[in-house]
Amino acid sequence: MIGPGDNFDPQNSHVAAAMLRRFHEHMPNTPAVCWGTGSPIREFLHTDDLTDACLFLLQRDELPSMINVGTGQGHSIREVAEAAQRVVGHTGPIEWDRTKPDGFPKKVMDVSRLFDLGWRPRRTLEDGLRDGYAWFRQNIVPAEASRHA
Repeated sequence: MIGPGDNFDPQNSHVAAAMLRRFHEHMPNTPAVCWGTGSPIREFLHTDDLTDACLFLLQRDELPSMINVGTGQGHSIREVAEAAQRVVGHTGPIEWDRTKPDGFPKKVMDVSRLFDLGWRPRRTLEDGLRDGYAWFRQNIVPAEASRHA
């Protein structure tokens, strides 16, 4: 999941939020380190698309017993890093720490049942990153600044 309300905690956030925070903290152009090689593939769903999918499914009389909600599209961690860097406006280099783990090579769901019912996500990876970063700047940055004041 990506978008407003994401977990930006430096110790336990997920990859997209962690990258947004990392690029923000390394503004405007100091090197930012990302873990692994950047090659694993991950799927990202905007929080608003999850809401839309749930509402779509609640309006159905009959549903298959199990339905995956997602985009069905994967992005390499490198692609996510580059998109997050663009969204934040960071212009420094991205350094890949290959001593850190990549994790499982590919995590993308089969969303064919949901798509067969007629639902499709409307938001892109960059939409989620942009909305998540705006939320971070509005909610997390001021809260952290007031704690350090």
